[in-house]
Amino acid sequence: MTEIDVLVPTCDRPAELAVTLSGLAAQEFADFAVIVADQSEGEPGYDSPAAMAMIRVLERDGHPVRLSRNLPRRGLAQQRAHLLERACARYVLFLDDDVWLERGSLARMHSAITELECGFVGNAVQGLSYMDDFRPHELTPYEEWESRPQPEEVDPESPAWDRWTLHNAANPAHLSDLVAHRPKWTAYKVAWVGGCVLYDRELLLSAGAFDFWRDLPAEHCGEDVLAQTRVMAKYGGAGILPTGAVHLESPTTVTERNLQAYEAV
Repeated sequence: MTEIDVLVPTCDRPAELAVTLSGLAAQEFADFAVIVADQSEGEPGYDSPAAMAMIRVLERDGHPVRLSRNLPRRGLAQQRAHLLERACARYVLFLDDDVWLERGSLARMHSAITELECGFVGNAVQGLSYMDDFRPHELTPYEEWESRPQPEEVDPESPAWDRWTLHNAANPAHLSDLVAHRPKWTAYKVAWVGGCVLYDRELLLSAGAFDFWRDLPAEHCGEDVLAQTRVMAKYGGAGILPTGAVHLESPTTVTERNLQAYEAV
């Protein structure tokens, strides 16, 4: 059994998937496996030459890669539940198929979650095309955890919800620059983290994980927000700086965003 299972949901993104896998292949953290679930309408993205090359690199370096098709599509939450069912590691990293991780990111997140002993830690994705777009007013909610993260209720009616602005555009990169001189990672308070989140698997499961997918129509979004707020309410959670997660800024494959899971369930 590996220490971390990296769970990658993907759909119609062969080039982006290859880049995501390349970031994993460059990690020096030794004890992880990769599980990919593809919902592409045509050939699965992992069959592309570039993706297959990265899969071979991962396997050559001792990281098992398991590939699956998850069709028909039954929504984002069901896709995440499908991946989680296939995991057995103590920790699971949900990594979207349009996120590249810089070297050292996986080790940093693992160090944080084992020391903080909370439900999850996340690397907020940074849109580097916005590096010259400084938004100090959106960084106002920034607050660091001085000790282990405590359980907290975060919902649209709570002041904590305003933390969502921390992760807009290149805000995670600008926050990372503020703490770059520190000797290790910095934990801070979040509303939620999108794209790159490392969970304690048992704690995620005990909070219900993504089992609520059965209560939703296939067209929905915000499933990660709902799962994370439930985990935070029981076990606490944190964002980690510096973030090593870079958003590829490709067009979204989730075009229907009218129904938010955290509002509907």
